[in-house]
Formats: sequence, C-alpha cells, structure tokens
Amino acid sequence: MKNKITLLIIIFVFILLIGGSYVLYNYLSPNISSDKITTNEESQKENQTSQQENEPAPDFTVYDKNNKEVNLSDFRGKPTIVNFWASWCGPCKMEMPDFEEKNRALGDKINFLMVNMTDGSRETVKIASDFIKKEGYTFPVYYDIKSNAAIAYSVYSLPTTYFIDADGYVVAQSTGAIDGETLQKGIDMIKEESGL
Repeated sequence: MKNKITLLIIIFVFILLIGGSYVLYNYLSPNISSDKITTNEESQKENQTSQQENEPAPDFTVYDKNNKEVNLSDFRGKPTIVNFWASWCGPCKMEMPDFEEKNRALGDKINFLMVNMTDGSRETVKIASDFIKKEGYTFPVYYDIKSNAAIAYSVYSLPTTYFIDADGYVVAQSTGAIDGETLQKGIDMIKEESGL
C-alpha cells in the first residue's frame, strides 16, 4: 500500500511538472520570436540610456582564413552586417542559407562579416572552415580566435547579429536565429541610414 501511495505521489508531481512546463511555454512563446530585431533607439530606451547621439560601433580585430588581422573599422564606408556564429550552433546553421542568399545578391553593396566564435577547442579554424566548405557558403568568414569581437559586443548567445550603417553606427541588432524577412528588414534599416 505504501508503495502505491509513493507511486501515485510521484505520478502526480510528474503531471504537475509537465502541466507547469506547458503553461510556462505557452506564456513565454509569444514573447520569444525568431524575427525580433531591436533598433539602437529601442535598446537605449530599454537600458534607460540618456544619450542623444549614437556611439560608433565598437571596433574589434578578427582574422581571415590566411590568419591576417582584419578590423571592423576597415569596412566603414558601406553598411555592414556582423553575425556571430559557430558550426555547433543549430540556430546559426538555420539562418546561414539566408545570409548566403543576401550576400550573393548584395555583397557588392553591403559588407557581410560572418564572425566565427573560435575558442580553440570546441570550435577551431579548421572545424569552422571545413563546415563552410562542406556547405558551399561563399560569404566572408572571420575567426574571433582571441575573443576580441565577442568581448567588444558582449556576445553571450549565438547567433547574434548587428546591423551597422556606412558611418560605423549600430542601427539594430538581433539575438537568436533570424529568418530571411528579418534579415531584409535589418538590411533595409542600414541602407536607409546610409542613404542607399
């Protein structure tokens, strides 16, 4: 009898946990969106920043496939998209075909910086390069082997994307995977800010 009561209590607790998870999921789902893009103005309001002007996007140093230093500031003069990713990141992989498509269509008008979070163990230059080659992606890939870019942008979640205008100011950003429509929305924002 005692075993039956214990079993019933365990089943009841399990049902409560499942039910609670379901309610929590339904409550939070509308607030979590793969097409959420935050403008710099919205971000400043959320952080209750009282700045009147935008600050330039923080500069960083990453490395190309030939281990040559590349700085974000090298790309001023054209709108720039900086996407932080890793080959082990499922949501990163989901959005890459859209980045590839936009890079092929707009790569002469917009800089695409696909910044790999190269930690040297879970993600190495070889692992990331092999992944890009296997998938046939042609967008420019840069390796953040010293975490300079991740630190400059406080990247704590992958993927994260920043939209920067031609003058080097962050116009918008998104954390989490974005779809082609949201990517285009960000592109339109930086093109407009850049007078294109």
